[in-house]
Amino acid sequence: MRTPALLLSQARAIASAVTRYPALIALVAGAVAACGFAPLDLWPLLLVGLIVLLALVQDAPSIRAALWRGWMFGVGHFTVNNNWFQHAFDFQDKMPPVLGYFAAVGLALYLAIFPMAAAGVAWRLRGRRADAPYVLIFGAAWIATEYLRARLFTGYAWDPLGVAWLPVIGVARMSAFVGTYALSGLTVVLAGAIWLGLRKDWHLAAVMVPATGLAALSAPLTRAPEPGPNAPLVRVVQPNVSQDQRGESDGPLLLQRLIALSGRPGPRPRLVVWPEGVVRDMIEDGYPDWAYMGFNYAPPFWTRRQIANALGPRDTALVGGTALLFSPDRNRVSSATNSVFAIAPNGRITGRYDKAHLVPYGEYLPMPWLLKPLGLARLVPGDMDFTPGPGPRNLRIPGFGPVGVQLCYEIIFSGQVVDEAHRPRLLFNPSNDAWFGRWGPPQHLAQARMRAIEEGLPIIRATPTGISAIIAADGRLIATVPHETAGAAQAHLPAALPPTLFSRIGNMMALAIAAGLAAIGVAIRRRAR
Repeated sequence: MRTPALLLSQARAIASAVTRYPALIALVAGAVAACGFAPLDLWPLLLVGLIVLLALVQDAPSIRAALWRGWMFGVGHFTVNNNWFQHAFDFQDKMPPVLGYFAAVGLALYLAIFPMAAAGVAWRLRGRRADAPYVLIFGAAWIATEYLRARLFTGYAWDPLGVAWLPVIGVARMSAFVGTYALSGLTVVLAGAIWLGLRKDWHLAAVMVPATGLAALSAPLTRAPEPGPNAPLVRVVQPNVSQDQRGESDGPLLLQRLIALSGRPGPRPRLVVWPEGVVRDMIEDGYPDWAYMGFNYAPPFWTRRQIANALGPRDTALVGGTALLFSPDRNRVSSATNSVFAIAPNGRITGRYDKAHLVPYGEYLPMPWLLKPLGLARLVPGDMDFTPGPGPRNLRIPGFGPVGVQLCYEIIFSGQVVDEAHRPRLLFNPSNDAWFGRWGPPQHLAQARMRAIEEGLPIIRATPTGISAIIAADGRLIATVPHETAGAAQAHLPAALPPTLFSRIGNMMALAIAAGLAAIGVAIRRRAR
């Protein structure tokens, strides 16, 4: 049994280690904070990690030390949070899978610049002691840097801090007013308020802790209404086809599996949605005859006819596929688009959406003049880069109205998922998460739920291996198909909410809150002086 003297000695040893190796402690704190996100959802650990970061930056003896500690926190955080990134290399023959581990850490080394910048700003504007202005300014800096992370170099908006609140959905629903990035900054402020409370300074905690509790308790008040009994149906198909099962000989079998899972038509209109990246046949007519030989297993009209056979007279299918673009003389394929096709019961294409926010290294290779000679390639099969579409657009679906589409990665970008001039009735998010390992799919689903809350719109999500889902406009999961399970989810189309405050203002709201937090922090400090 340990004596009090031994426990005190161990505590002093830990405190000494923190003093001697603060950067190492920051690295561990970042890794701990990452456990607050899906799939672990241990959100209190996010607050613990942020508390440690705030303390380490406040105690830094110089701006250089503060930047170093912030960067190390980011390295630990993003290495753990984005560990699924390694699995993308398991399906690329041109590069060894082991390179994925280096890529995951390399990505973290870059992403860590953003918490480093927030730490530097907070340290520079801190006072002589830990206080509320320091915490408020840190929260403001975090909002600004997280926003920049989603914008610079095409952006990488994966898992902002606010997403970790989904297990406490009442708090997560505050993003309908302020947006996810602002919720991230307020999370930093909450962690700082708790930290100051532990130091016997209760002023900020007296505001933040009750406010967070009230937000959590507000969940029943912010629940979206249930759909009416005559609402149309949506059916999400998940064939459970892994990335390495999509060989050329599998095309007809996969199509039949998708059709079988599409169910039978009924008296109500149905929107039947299929995932991204599963249908290998060309879907469009009108290409030169030679173009179909290298890409197709069946004529396009035959593929569409088979899909249409699963539809009733009032149904529509939304199917992921590839559209080809040709040179002016139509003698060669110049590019392609990652697309979603709306297919009517008569087999005709009634609309097409082309993905606009392409994935670097997935759908195109940045700086090919530099990277190709080094032996680097895209992480998915094929040498041809995709061409981006024009941005958020709606498809007009009979019985459903305007349906917005956000293909895979596009759904993670807060404030960029809806055609602002023509608000849709719902969003469809087909994705291919089969190369995201076990951590990526639940994280991707969580971010789709945050977009539903922000925009006040239901989201229908279909993936080859999961997690496919029907998401209510308040972020609740109405129905899901579990990871690595073949099946389908069907439900009445969830009701849309009136446009949220965030859907009207967008991320200007997040930046306004950042400015407000900074202004309040500066004002409190000047008044104290």
